[in-house]
Amino acid sequence: MLKKSLALLLVIVSAVSSQAQQFKALLFTKTAGFHHTSIHEGVDGVRSLAARHNFSVDWQEDGSVFNEANLKKYDVVIFLNTTGDILNAEQQTAFEKFIQSGKGWVGIHAAADTEYEWPWYTKMVGMMFKIHPEQQTAYLDVVDSNFPGLERFPKRMIWTDEWYEYQKPYKSQDLKFLIGVDEKSYNPKAKWGANNEGVGMGDFHPIAWYHKYDGGRAFYTGLGHIGLVHSDQTFLDHLYGGIYWAATGKGVK
Repeated sequence: MLKKSLALLLVIVSAVSSQAQQFKALLFTKTAGFHHTSIHEGVDGVRSLAARHNFSVDWQEDGSVFNEANLKKYDVVIFLNTTGDILNAEQQTAFEKFIQSGKGWVGIHAAADTEYEWPWYTKMVGMMFKIHPEQQTAYLDVVDSNFPGLERFPKRMIWTDEWYEYQKPYKSQDLKFLIGVDEKSYNPKAKWGANNEGVGMGDFHPIAWYHKYDGGRAFYTGLGHIGLVHSDQTFLDHLYGGIYWAATGKGVK
């Protein structure tokens, strides 16, 4: 009887171990400004990555999940097309402590159109949204392939998306750029009202980057406005590389 019990216990432990997941992610999609209709496709994309790469993900839109006790469960927080002022002061403090404890953050597209009045956040993102022209096809250029998820990303490829122009000066000066968009391959000009005009960013227009920040890690990609992007394997590889690095700190030589 004892032998049978021990054997059963070993089977149970083995089953649990086989289901153990690499890390746990919090996917946050709250919007207080423009609401991207592609959010649901983005959620599906992240869930597919979780299933493929053996990590768990919880999807939330309620800022109350940003408290110290709850955030301790996670290794990485993903902001998917968030906009506007989405966390109160107490929730912001809890998130700052999360990053300071050595955890990670991933921002997708409109995460750079979020929390403009929170200096700590804007420095973590690194660059904040200014304006964008109409959606267009352009060429992407990989400028640093020493990052997970870029192994199969072509050095230069055609891509259609909504191309953010970011504010200058940058909010952080230690950003490590991964991908840029070639402004000669599309029309970057845009004008919204009398005081917001876009003419492009000049010689180099970054669209994806990462850096270590305040004890933790931050990764951002400006891709991801269009819903179908979130089922594109090249994008999914790129995004998972950012999630993997932000959650674990691994993958950069």
